[in-house]
Amino acid sequence: MELMDKRQRIFILGNSLILNALRESLKRSDHFDITSLEMPKDVRDLEPMKPDAIVFDLETPLKESIFSLSESRSKLLLVGVSPDTNIVKVWRGRQLRELSMQGLLAMIDEELHISLIGGGTAEAVI
Repeated sequence: MELMDKRQRIFILGNSLILNALRESLKRSDHFDITSLEMPKDVRDLEPMKPDAIVFDLETPLKESIFSLSESRSKLLLVGVSPDTNIVKVWRGRQLRELSMQGLLAMIDEELHISLIGGGTAEAVI
């Protein structure tokens, strides 16, 4: 199976109005498998389910434990939504090893270039 054919597993943690609307919009795409869950007491319970992305409320007190998941899943996409301020923040964990100074500078340049082309920021107003 080609990578483009793989359906991405998206977990939506929480039950706010904006998260429910987002879930319904994502369900319309045949590229995603959507799983809606209440915020688990231990976020590490999600690891065996291997989500490709996690969408969550930025106001959750468990935000730090959600970020810790990116330690074990370096390609995990985290999308935090703040319904009170209409802000969306996106994080993508990447681990780079044995990177030279030149390689680090090239990576920073590439990421900033991509960011500028894509709109300049990883925050969006909803």
